[in-house]
Amino acid sequence: MSEPKKSYFPADFFWGAATSSYQVEGDNINSDWWEWEQRLNLKEKSGQATRHYQLYKEDFDLAKALNHNAHRLSIEWSRIEPRDSEFSRTEIEHYVEVIKYLKGLGIEPIVTLHHFTNPQWIAQRGGWLDDKTVDYFLRYVAFVINSLGRDVRYWITINEPNVYVHHSYIIGEWPPQEKSFSKARRALKNIIKAHVRSYRLIKKFYKDNNLACPQISIAQNMQAFVPCTGSLLNRISAMIRSWLYDYYILNQLARKHSLDFIGINYYSRTLVDVASWRIKNIMFDECSRAHHPLRKNSLGWDIYPQGLYDILLGLKRYGLKIFIMENGICTDDDNLRWDFIKEHLLKISSAIKSGCQILGYIYWSLIDNYEWDKGFSPRFGLIDVDYATYKRTVRQSAKNFALVCQKGEV
Repeated sequence: MSEPKKSYFPADFFWGAATSSYQVEGDNINSDWWEWEQRLNLKEKSGQATRHYQLYKEDFDLAKALNHNAHRLSIEWSRIEPRDSEFSRTEIEHYVEVIKYLKGLGIEPIVTLHHFTNPQWIAQRGGWLDDKTVDYFLRYVAFVINSLGRDVRYWITINEPNVYVHHSYIIGEWPPQEKSFSKARRALKNIIKAHVRSYRLIKKFYKDNNLACPQISIAQNMQAFVPCTGSLLNRISAMIRSWLYDYYILNQLARKHSLDFIGINYYSRTLVDVASWRIKNIMFDECSRAHHPLRKNSLGWDIYPQGLYDILLGLKRYGLKIFIMENGICTDDDNLRWDFIKEHLLKISSAIKSGCQILGYIYWSLIDNYEWDKGFSPRFGLIDVDYATYKRTVRQSAKNFALVCQKGEV
């Protein structure tokens, strides 16, 4: 019996995992999310999270031992600027040390400037509905760049603007819990403006300081919108949703020449099954009759690697390199976690063979973390966290992935 064919990746491919500050650091008491957790008295509050703020060296040592050569992390704006115009030298120095520690391990830092959370003082002034937030964000970005710019090549300005706007202003599950299409449009308009201006600001800083040109993008959440049946209504709905959710923001930023590569986060599909031609149905209806069943993660999301392949091929239209910034699974079955990683990597390899230029693969996440309104139950980590003791335990899936990172093959 012949051995299965192996899939190979470029020698300069980035391999790694991600964290986000609010989800792992703990005690981000000046964030709008912290205030929201206390006010709503959520069953599971972020609290000390994983204590990554104190334990980052241990976590990054584990990443190095797992053969990672890149790590995506985020800066917590509410730590840097806890009050209007009050910038914390202590907190920015912490992030300077974090970046230098990564680089000392030979791990490329990929830095995200906004990962869902805002300082409370920003939220109190209207958040992204206030046009002035764009200027406030630029001021924060300038402060961070001045301290970290010489040690960072890859920047993500804003994580998943489509998810942020959808959850905060359309379905109203996240702070500020609004349900308004007009507010969603206004928030998105300001976020896009903030990215474009940040892009130009960062480029200027590197040029003025004679530094090698940085690579800047967003992390765009992308879904596979799949018609449940081949009906005209389902096909039209899937196309509209894909255009609005997956491509609208990318098209806006590409037209403004503010993407050096395309950063994407991919997890699952939406199985589209529309009941009528009403706008609400076209935009939101999903199959509820268990057609085309697939394995699921612990949050009930379908596992659909083919969707990542289709999206990667669709992104070729931009003529830019692609960087997979998040792809992962929450599950208590570690064998399923490894199957998820392996199957998605095989699809990425196929996309490379089909002409996609892909810079790297970042798994979500390095360690278990606080999964926003879902609390601590969803386990995404390559590394298990015991929340009673904060002990880290490397999962077998992480060891399997480490061999891929080392050899560049699946």
